[in-house]
Amino acid sequence: MSRRRFSIRAKMTIASLIPLIEVIILVSLAGLWAGYEKIATQAQEKVRTDLNSAREVYRNQLKQMADLVEYAASTPIAGTAIANGSQPTMAALLDPLKKRNQLDLLAAVDLKGHPLYQAHATRSQKPAHSLLTAVRMALAGKTVAGTEVVPEEALIAEGGDLGQRAVIAITPTPHAHPEPTQVERSGMMLVSAAPVRNAAGNVVGAIYGGILLNNNNALVDRIKELVYEGIRYEGQELGSATLFIGGTRIATNVRDSEGKRAIGTQISDEVYQRVIREGKKWVGRAFVVNDWYLTAYDPIFDINGKPVGSLYVGMLERPYTALKQQALMIFAAVLALGTLLGFLVSSFIAERLSRPIKQLENFARRVAVGERDLTVPVQTADEVGDLAAEFNAMSAALSQREAEIQTLNRNLEQKVKERTAELEEKSGQLLAAHEELARAEKLADLGVVAAGVAHEMNNPLAIIRGNTELLDMYIPEDGEGREEVEVIVSQVDRMAKIVSNLLVFARQRPMRLEEVAIPRLLDDIVEQAAHQVDLGRIRVERAYAEDLPALAGDPDKLRQVFNNLIVNAVQAMPEGGVLTLTAIATPDGESCEVMVGDTGKGIKPEHLDKLFTPFFTTKEQGTGLGLSVSYGIVKDHKGTIKPQSVLGQGTVFRVILPARGGTGE
Repeated sequence: MSRRRFSIRAKMTIASLIPLIEVIILVSLAGLWAGYEKIATQAQEKVRTDLNSAREVYRNQLKQMADLVEYAASTPIAGTAIANGSQPTMAALLDPLKKRNQLDLLAAVDLKGHPLYQAHATRSQKPAHSLLTAVRMALAGKTVAGTEVVPEEALIAEGGDLGQRAVIAITPTPHAHPEPTQVERSGMMLVSAAPVRNAAGNVVGAIYGGILLNNNNALVDRIKELVYEGIRYEGQELGSATLFIGGTRIATNVRDSEGKRAIGTQISDEVYQRVIREGKKWVGRAFVVNDWYLTAYDPIFDINGKPVGSLYVGMLERPYTALKQQALMIFAAVLALGTLLGFLVSSFIAERLSRPIKQLENFARRVAVGERDLTVPVQTADEVGDLAAEFNAMSAALSQREAEIQTLNRNLEQKVKERTAELEEKSGQLLAAHEELARAEKLADLGVVAAGVAHEMNNPLAIIRGNTELLDMYIPEDGEGREEVEVIVSQVDRMAKIVSNLLVFARQRPMRLEEVAIPRLLDDIVEQAAHQVDLGRIRVERAYAEDLPALAGDPDKLRQVFNNLIVNAVQAMPEGGVLTLTAIATPDGESCEVMVGDTGKGIKPEHLDKLFTPFFTTKEQGTGLGLSVSYGIVKDHKGTIKPQSVLGQGTVFRVILPARGGTGE
């Protein structure tokens, strides 16, 4: 393929035009990249997305409370208690639920609205009729959950300190919608109510609960942490969230000039008309308390569909202003750099025009004295380029044969190395797969045998247990042979436990995949382990990383694994010690590593490889199946479990589980 020829004059003309063309292209690209409108649009879309996330947090809070109330109302004990007017029974049902879920309001009323029990009120308070709309709807047979603005007299009627906690002094705010009063005494509440039915399905009363949002910053702080993750700009929180009743802030993490929460300040009249009057979303730039924000407001509707407040999220505008200024500086820098590069490129091209001739002269001299394999760079498409190409063809012909032989040898050696490496890798994989298959086959065979043995042993054990209980009934407390009967009972119980473990080992229940929070699971197991082992002299140390990936697994099976490891660790420290629970993300961030450690006497090195073998145990009362079952469960989750032990110092079991999506049925 022939090259197009360019004269020296044409090349000089191009060399003078290249710097100007280069600067124009660079300036245009910088202008497109740093456009102000694009930055502003992206910022507003970010705020709109943040508002959607905040709304989901608000809805989840309401749904959690609604599920709790519906659960309490659906229990048979609730219908019986209301029908019988039993306050102690309702107290036993409602008090734990209110305390555990941090509700401000939880009560039960009969069909006429008379309060039966109020978990939020003191016993000295006189019960009053509930004035909540949700309660009236529940007594009509409808389960309802939503937002309700409760007047002061209704808050006082509900008892407790709700009336006092709802009071908010309104702070006059420039350009705000005028309020008719200086103090807000009504309370905005998340409420839920559900009818209670008797055995015949008739409504006999209702259970209702609520969370007062006035002066309650827990919800807005949770929104801020989830949406903005505590990001700060120049020492100030980047994002904020607020709840409004009408045009007044009742809960917020926006700070005033003194660094206090700006509760009681007001919304602008423009936003009030759009959100409260028209019930529509508002997104835009706004001055909030003492700074400019990129904001978004979403109306909050009460149970009857009337807008009674709003949910707000906002981000400081200053970071985006700084970004625009930075883009402007980059624009100017690129312009200056383009000019400089244009000058350098022009000088470089001029120097390049004379370089090929000098190179040809030098290479011709070296060929004349016997050098080979010399190649002149063909940098131009003119007469000088043609001469350089002919020179290269001559030099290549002199060393072509030797170059081909050397290339062939290098390729052959490289292929031998690659094939050898692949063979070694495949051999290792095959060996590992063979070992894993052998272990799986052994466990499967043992599972079949275990299931058969357990089935055959159940009937004789039942007969022995029954006859032993008869003996126990007929032999007096101090009668001859009673001690032997008690020994038989003890051993029968032990055999029943072994049979139960055999059935667990043999049973292959399909996994029920759910999202599992490892720290919560470990803490719950430690709390429940007190019923199995003595934790009196055990100190529990926890180290849970904050960046743990979400896991998808079977919570019941994983609970069985970690319960077995924790109980074993406690039993390894009969004189007391330290139980260490650690959960961290692996370096690649795709798995979670959980470590259960003790300071017991440790495990002998020769026993480490046998720990997961069925029926192998070092405990006098053990069955040898716990770790085998745990090993199978972890493998089903595509994970690994490994022990590490030092005699006299303790043992650590490491369980590595893949993150969400890493397991399969």
